[in-house]
Amino acid sequence: MIKDLTPILSDKDLFRLMGIIRDAKRVVICAHRGPDGDALGSSLGWAEYLKCLGKYVTVALPNPFPDFLWWVPGAKQVLFHSQQPDRVAKAFAEADLLFCLDCCEAKRMQDMAPLFEKSKAKKVVIDHHLNPDESMADMVISRPEMCSTSEMVFRLIYALGAFEQMTKYGASAIYTGMMTDTGAFTYASAEPEIYMIISLLLTKGIDKDKIYRNVFYSYSEGRLRMMGYVMNEKLHFYEKHKASIFTMNREELSRFHYLRGDMEGLVNMPLQVKGMRLSISLREDTERDVVRVSLRSVDDFPCNKMAAEFFNGGGHHNASGGELPFPLEEAVKTAERAIEAYKELL
Repeated sequence: MIKDLTPILSDKDLFRLMGIIRDAKRVVICAHRGPDGDALGSSLGWAEYLKCLGKYVTVALPNPFPDFLWWVPGAKQVLFHSQQPDRVAKAFAEADLLFCLDCCEAKRMQDMAPLFEKSKAKKVVIDHHLNPDESMADMVISRPEMCSTSEMVFRLIYALGAFEQMTKYGASAIYTGMMTDTGAFTYASAEPEIYMIISLLLTKGIDKDKIYRNVFYSYSEGRLRMMGYVMNEKLHFYEKHKASIFTMNREELSRFHYLRGDMEGLVNMPLQVKGMRLSISLREDTERDVVRVSLRSVDDFPCNKMAAEFFNGGGHHNASGGELPFPLEEAVKTAERAIEAYKELL
């Protein structure tokens, strides 16, 4: 007997969500700054569902996503506040319903946050990060135990009885979000129902192997050369603490013709060394005067706690991020203090 998917909403909350959607005509879907595969995939997958209901839907993100995600169906219709502020502001002003996906605090939208906060439209959050701001929306759907917001979107569409209407485009976007937020299902992906969802997505005709190639085998030549440079010249191991740190400044990024997303995945590589439990990447942002921080870990080391305590960030147990508003040299010292503070867990 095939087990059905476990509901993520009570019947009462599901009917409440249905009512909110039913009453809306113009919808804006937004997510956090620096959108990743899950932010984009969940947004586009949810947009496809709402369009099937006859809604006028705009996906508006604070800034562009990595270059390797432009192939995702619907990506070229996304508006970016950093590039089209007037069009984004108009979309928010005309909307009667806002969905904030993969984002647990309005401040994570940064410059786009005031448009969300000042809007009189109904607001719904769908997110899988810890400690969501319950005051930011009329309805907050938070499931930190889910592997991704894209998984949540699938479960909601399924519970709302719309799986049969799900398009191949929507299924591809959702699968992309699930795959990227789990490192191609290598972490945060031990729940059997994740693979039930994948099997259902495959019935929509998605090509999971091509999706994998589109994401992981489409980097630039500069990215490949930068990877060698980072591993050979910039990576520093703290063997006693089973941790590592590497840095990249703007000049180095420019030298390798950096494209948005070229640093994706590099932070995972030091964990291939036997015994390593924590990897930290520190990169000067190319648009703002901050240092972008990425953390990855294995087993029971809590990246998210370290990110919250030292890097103004958060995320998941084994994959988190943050940023620091001071020079790269100071960021390294902060990372070293973080490693020392958490040495008992390493």
